[in-house]
Amino acid sequence: MDDVRESITRLLEQGVREAVFPGAVWAVGDADGMLAWGACGPADPAVPGSAMRRDTVFDIASLTKIITVWAVVGHLWEQQRLPLDDPLGGFWPEVAGRPLGRVTARHLLTHTAGVPLRANLKALYGTDPRTIRDGVLREELHRPPGEAVEYTDRAALILGFLAEHLTATPLDRLAAERIWQPLGMRSTRFGPLPDADRQRCAPTEFDPDTGTHLQGTAHDFSARLLGGVCGIAGAFSTLDDLARFQRHLLTPTPEAGFGDTWITESLQIHTGNLTPRRGLFWHPAPDCDDTYVHYGFTGTALWVSPKQSRWAALLTNKLFYSRERDPLMNIRNAFRQFAF
Repeated sequence: MDDVRESITRLLEQGVREAVFPGAVWAVGDADGMLAWGACGPADPAVPGSAMRRDTVFDIASLTKIITVWAVVGHLWEQQRLPLDDPLGGFWPEVAGRPLGRVTARHLLTHTAGVPLRANLKALYGTDPRTIRDGVLREELHRPPGEAVEYTDRAALILGFLAEHLTATPLDRLAAERIWQPLGMRSTRFGPLPDADRQRCAPTEFDPDTGTHLQGTAHDFSARLLGGVCGIAGAFSTLDDLARFQRHLLTPTPEAGFGDTWITESLQIHTGNLTPRRGLFWHPAPDCDDTYVHYGFTGTALWVSPKQSRWAALLTNKLFYSRERDPLMNIRNAFRQFAF
């Protein structure tokens, strides 16, 4: 792995020099653990001597969808408590008779549900969490389910609400008890973070309301509006915790919430001839059918390839500088090619 380590280090150090992100932490591993890892750049460019470390805490953004909603849904599916192909209205009274009642969990997991794409919850529903929840569950579909693949944060938001309904348990507690604690993910939690964790958290984008960069508080406005906990975003984690999660995808253990059946079901194409192709929340990496990926808007990413028995993780806080996507995507694609 020495050549891989050197290539990835050069790639990410170039990203630091070009201000794509302040710094990065990464790892490549297999079913037994990490094969290589590294860190480069400062966690906070405004703090002299600040450096990315293996235990740096990151706002993982949309990776929340994977380590929380996707994992919990898999747990409930394997327990036969959440059917993937039955219309939601048949077992969720809140949406019975409403447009969302015609949608299935599989539609949501493949982003083919036809739910509205807009996600400005405050503008649509105000600031009360209950009113927001009711509004999301009542809205009209903007196209028939199964007609097109259209990525929307609402899919994870709705599935999070559904998991809470089926278990009568808040999403943060559900994820911690069923997924994170069994896997030993001790540094993973929803924000806002307590002071001890916040101090080792990589800051993200500038918050004009406070005049500082967000640190330990979710960058995602919808997550903040809902108290920090929702299916869209809001979770914080570390490289070691995400490595534990990724190892489980290759060698599932019975006590860790979801197993090989759910993983195999998810890491295959479910959208037929529709494009872009999708598994269940995961999607195939560009030009690579045997590796699946999920990205986070803050500059995070997870890849897994059961065929190669390999996983990879890249964590950055690129939002400290910019919301521009393309420079980071180029680095992600090169990183994946080196890792796999």
